[in-house]
Amino acid sequence: MWSRSFSSDSGDLVDAVVPFMGESISDGTLAVFLKKPGDRVEIDEPIAQIETDKVTIDVASPEAGVIQEFVAKEGDTVEPGTKVAIISKSGEGVTTHVAPSEPPTQEAAAKVEKPSSPPPPPTPPQPEVQPPKAAPKQPSPKPSATEPQLPPKDRERRVPMTRLRKRVATRLKDSQNTFALLTTFNEVDMTNLMKLRSEYKDAFLEKHGVKLGLMSGFVKAAVSGLQNQPIINAVIDGDDIIYRDYIDISIAVGTPKGLVVPVIRDAEKMNFAEIEKTINTLAKKANSGSLSIDEMAGGSFTISNGGVYGSLLSTPIINPPQSAILGMHSIVNKPMVVGGEIQARPMMYVALTYDHRLIDGREAVFFLRRIKDVVEDPRRLLLDI
Repeated sequence: MWSRSFSSDSGDLVDAVVPFMGESISDGTLAVFLKKPGDRVEIDEPIAQIETDKVTIDVASPEAGVIQEFVAKEGDTVEPGTKVAIISKSGEGVTTHVAPSEPPTQEAAAKVEKPSSPPPPPTPPQPEVQPPKAAPKQPSPKPSATEPQLPPKDRERRVPMTRLRKRVATRLKDSQNTFALLTTFNEVDMTNLMKLRSEYKDAFLEKHGVKLGLMSGFVKAAVSGLQNQPIINAVIDGDDIIYRDYIDISIAVGTPKGLVVPVIRDAEKMNFAEIEKTINTLAKKANSGSLSIDEMAGGSFTISNGGVYGSLLSTPIINPPQSAILGMHSIVNKPMVVGGEIQARPMMYVALTYDHRLIDGREAVFFLRRIKDVVEDPRRLLLDI
């Protein structure tokens, strides 16, 4: 871990510096100051935020005191150990900004004006002169039919991309350029999984302290599918294939700052409650911007749930260096033939995008079929069939 060093001439001043940001992160951008010079801060209270390619990191005050000054500015590129602010533990010598006094009013200014001189003698009347008639305006030339009509520049805004957005853009484009992307689809009847959740949600919440959602069912189904088709969990590395004997499932989470993908470690060893607790914790951290690098590193397979935004169907892009991604979508009641009769059933489209260099269509379809079988009949997990 990075050891923060503080220097002071009098022993009263300490430096707030950029902390260690992770093994793979060498620098970041000073995104915003959370405090102002003269503000009182407590020990370990965040005073600024550093934006990196992956996460947002807080710069904390090393001591309780008053912010004397900032020695960096927003937008600067900073490295671990860079001094950001100076904190006065006693608050002595900290200047406060006082608003400038208002200019004197017109009435006050009138009082200090010099006495006016006597009025000048009246000027004799001048004969009226008729103004010359204005020349008729020429009609403005009409734009040619081929000339494009562009909106004015004052109706556009140019803002720099955040580091996270640039990183996401680069990785997704690299994925598109590197992998032989192919997507296969299927349709899942959600009746039994939704019924299971409805019947046991209260007892589940009472015992485990977390709500029973649909995501844990899909994670368990993905684990079963990856165990049946281990090639989906593998990855190409040069001229070799790396088979992973563990299952770390990444969950794509959309945040106001961009897409982040925290990882559920060793998902094959977890039950429904452990999965739900982990997802709940990671989602809260993602939305608050407090995910660590370790919580997003790695992952052997990704699940993306566009259904929470109302997406009916999509073709998700693989998250490198993985080889496949499962896309969930919105649940829609549709007329389906069940036992020779037409019934309204809650249906969901699922999509599997995979690297066709490594995974054949047969394995991809078998994997997605396993997802469908387990979700439609969760009892298969108990019987391992």
